[in-house]
Amino acid sequence: MTACVHVAALQALMLDDPAGKCARAASLYADWQAGALACDAQAPTAWVDLPGRPPRPLLVPARAVPRRPPGTPAGRVALVHAVAHIEFNAINLALDAVQRFRGLPDDFYGDWLRVAAEEARHFELLTARLQAMDSAYGELPAHDGLWDAARRTAHDPLLRMALVPRVLEARGLDVTPGMIERLRQAGDAETVAVLEVILAEEVGHVAIGSRWYAHLCAERRLEPRSTFRRLLAEHRTAVFPPYNVEARLAGGFAAEELDALAADAAAGR
Repeated sequence: MTACVHVAALQALMLDDPAGKCARAASLYADWQAGALACDAQAPTAWVDLPGRPPRPLLVPARAVPRRPPGTPAGRVALVHAVAHIEFNAINLALDAVQRFRGLPDDFYGDWLRVAAEEARHFELLTARLQAMDSAYGELPAHDGLWDAARRTAHDPLLRMALVPRVLEARGLDVTPGMIERLRQAGDAETVAVLEVILAEEVGHVAIGSRWYAHLCAERRLEPRSTFRRLLAEHRTAVFPPYNVEARLAGGFAAEELDALAADAAAGR
């Protein structure tokens, strides 16, 4: 007997204990692969304004999150904590895509369950690093930018695919190599190893977003590249270089597209 994948994803989304959410994300993907979950376009859709989350970290505006140089122990803790918070929100975003959007091919839901499971593993790797650094997730403030993007794109899966994996997550492809290099210079080989795993798998997540963005554009008879630029302009979002070109190409961008995005950013469009 199969269970409804949308209901199961919603239940996982609303868990507030990070360890429980991670375990559930992993088990959902395993259940999907085993055929124990099925789609049901008629299942009721829940409007989720806030996902389940622990009482800490304290959420503050992005500008209020303290920035510390990664060459210091406190700076490395702050960096790992910030990335852990991004990964926790990424679990929620992937689960939300499964529970919220209906009527898409089954592979859409399998892809985002896979992403949720991998983001959960990333979060666990980072929280293990925090523990080794005598800290823990929640001990520093964080901001809610990723979930704000979930709210802004909740009404349209095409917009979600455009603005979350192809903007916010793709930005991680650009900045993570620099973080890795700074940590390597600081002698933090353990965190470097974690970020290298995350970077490699995030390329696949961006590629999944690009795949479903292209699928939805094709369904609506929209040209993908011009539509992406239009959506960026409508939502006052720019994709600034420098780009991790190799990773972005593997994530579903084209070289000509990156050139156009850089030109738009330079022109303030």
